[in-house]
Amino acid sequence: MDTVPSDAALQALARTVGERLAARGEWLATAESCTGGLIAKLLTDIAGSSRWFERGAVTYSNLAKQQLLGVTGDVLQRSGAVSAETVQAMAQGLLARAPVQWTLAVSGVAGPDGGSTERPVGTVWIAWSGTRVASGASRFLFAGDRDAVRRRSAEAALRGLLDLVAAAPA
Repeated sequence: MDTVPSDAALQALARTVGERLAARGEWLATAESCTGGLIAKLLTDIAGSSRWFERGAVTYSNLAKQQLLGVTGDVLQRSGAVSAETVQAMAQGLLARAPVQWTLAVSGVAGPDGGSTERPVGTVWIAWSGTRVASGASRFLFAGDRDAVRRRSAEAALRGLLDLVAAAPA
């Protein structure tokens, strides 16, 4: 992921996700913070996505993460919004609330400000959860401006989901 993914590359990736989910008869929901709904947009740009995309939540604030996804204030206070614990709670909270087999969640520091020594600009956590797989999260440090960080985050989230779906029992 050295280069910033183009619109065409992101659209092709989203199309592949949709094809794989549709072939399995499975559904996806997304919970996004720093990507601001970019992943849901990419997925719903595809004609026929209503057969495999159930919902997307933009939970930009901590309050939204708590109210819509069930992330506890304790997790947010202890770990911060940009952490493995928080994105896993986002993904699992959405999985518990939506009639889907798959969720993904993203939270990060897209910039240009908001970074810290612990979480510099470009720090992004992504979590994936499924009904038949263990939840997992990965940390990324993406270079570039706000748009580049968001695009790279969307790409990593969709690629990670494809890998999980491919490895999961049907």
